[in-house]
Amino acid sequence: MDAESGPRDFWLSCGHHLLERAGDGRLVLTDEFLKAYLARPELMPPAQACEAEREIHAKLMRDPRHPVAASQITAIADPDAQENWQFAIAWRDHLLRAATLESAYLALVRNKLPVAPIFLNQLVQLILRNALDGCGDPFVLRAAELFFRAQQLSVVEGALFARDAESLSSDAPTPLAALLGLGPRHETAVLSEENASAYWDRSDAFDLALDVTAGRRGLSALGQVVSLWIRHLLGVRVSIEAVTELRNASLTWYVGLDSQATRIGDALWHGEEVNEATRQLVVGLFQLTFPEQSAVLESARGGPTYLIAAMSPDMTLRMKPQNLITGLPLDLPRRDTN
Repeated sequence: MDAESGPRDFWLSCGHHLLERAGDGRLVLTDEFLKAYLARPELMPPAQACEAEREIHAKLMRDPRHPVAASQITAIADPDAQENWQFAIAWRDHLLRAATLESAYLALVRNKLPVAPIFLNQLVQLILRNALDGCGDPFVLRAAELFFRAQQLSVVEGALFARDAESLSSDAPTPLAALLGLGPRHETAVLSEENASAYWDRSDAFDLALDVTAGRRGLSALGQVVSLWIRHLLGVRVSIEAVTELRNASLTWYVGLDSQATRIGDALWHGEEVNEATRQLVVGLFQLTFPEQSAVLESARGGPTYLIAAMSPDMTLRMKPQNLITGLPLDLPRRDTN
């Protein structure tokens, strides 16, 4: 990108501009943000909605923090609408109990609370949007999308590319993108130095592919995002280096960045042989070191922590950034106190 242009706004559709920041820079919930959730198609009462559902929605649009009793939800005639509202109110109440969205996320993943994947991914996007504020590198921003959007991998002429799975399945704009005037999705192109400046106008279309071939900029950018994620949520500065193999090192500690990677890590940890077909599923391998050794568990000292990212056999990558919160060998004070 043109360095003189500087960073611009991105991911407008996540609604980060409707939130406020606390003194420590973390995100604070607002009524405006809650009302935007209530305006989602899933929660807007349809034409055939019963009076009970309409009443709940109307009260919340006036006061999005208004208590909603379980009896009010069970009074809704449509069972599917009941279920939607149960999830939505439980989610809202969890956010209201937390001092910040970051602490809400930490409580969710540490306590393994049930939550719809779409809500969790939206929360991850908001936290990343906050942590990446001021970032001027489109490669880092595109790599960050892997944290909250499934990717379809493909091999072209020996190179490995990650494309947004949802964008590939539909060329139509999302309802929110249309509302923001973002228009139809662009044709998928690979992010490069030549077109990087286009990222700012295309960030909500999620239509730029990322080259994640070993040794190239995409994986390095993903490592930067991992480092930023850990620093923002855990307050620990780590060093991360993308590597191509384990270099015959002992696996002192590892974290799988997705379900497939965890299975591979488990096999290596137990000394099992990993065949070539399984090795081909590995998308990225990172070596993480902690400068603050005092915070590292005794069993993990003396060697690096390896991070593994892998695709499923159908070449889909669904990252689980929560594994970086629950899986690192750290002994830290909890920062998710409400």
